[in-house]
Amino acid sequence: MTDREGDREGDHRFSDGEGFDDAYEEFDLDPPELAVDPGKVDPVDSRVVTDTLDDQNLAKDDVDAEELLDVGLNYMQINRYEQATDAFERTAQFAEDERLEQEAWVNKGVAHAELEEYDAAIGAHREAINIDDSSEHAATAETNLAYALWEFGETSQALDHAERAVEIDERFAEGWFNRAFFLSERGLAEEALHCIDNAIRLGLRNTKVLEEKAEILEELGEYDEAEEIAEEANEMRERAEQHVMEERTDGQSQGRGQGGSLGGPQSQPQRGQDPQGGFDIADPGQASDRDEEDWRLE
Repeated sequence: MTDREGDREGDHRFSDGEGFDDAYEEFDLDPPELAVDPGKVDPVDSRVVTDTLDDQNLAKDDVDAEELLDVGLNYMQINRYEQATDAFERTAQFAEDERLEQEAWVNKGVAHAELEEYDAAIGAHREAINIDDSSEHAATAETNLAYALWEFGETSQALDHAERAVEIDERFAEGWFNRAFFLSERGLAEEALHCIDNAIRLGLRNTKVLEEKAEILEELGEYDEAEEIAEEANEMRERAEQHVMEERTDGQSQGRGQGGSLGGPQSQPQRGQDPQGGFDIADPGQASDRDEEDWRLE
């Protein structure tokens, strides 16, 4: 028998210390900021670490929510809609003013609509409405919700929210246009004509609006007037195309794509005014500007 075999056959002596306590803290290399519940985290969500660190390390006072909102709008102008949704979401997260938070949700919904993510757009606009359903941004949220619902196939709900938009703000031209569109889709041409005339009286007069009015007039059998309106729309389009060609010739084109309207009703971002391209809208939040207009609704 060798010495090693003898060692295996004998009893081994262990130290006579106190041993381990029953309970001890587990050892973890991760910092406490990353201690998240894995059951509440989507494993494919690449932003969870960033969002968690934001909550832990960034106070609301350290973030200029107004500036962050402008960043999102700038992304919208260059068609970077995914980045825009992130910027608007963080604006809503850090905004201390409810109106600014509501504005961020409205714009987030528009960005999702541009990406054809209508389910997410619907959720964003509902978030905006839940904050305040009668503020200056509520009418925009309602008409945008109508647009997203229409694209999502919920046409009956779309009309309800389009009507709600003009109930909140009867001087909201884009709201009247969307309501006219939904009424026309339901075959209610006479009511649609009144709505689109209100939109035009409130200053919304562009190619898309005139073409929609021409179609409504055709449904009503007013073919001569429909032809006149259609010709005006064509002339307006030709002037716009000529303007774009002149800009390209002069090397001044900024290369912005047409946003905001994807056929049918319109989706309205806040603060997004760009008559050359981008969003063909007016800012519905500026009620004081509309108060000075000479308007009369039927």
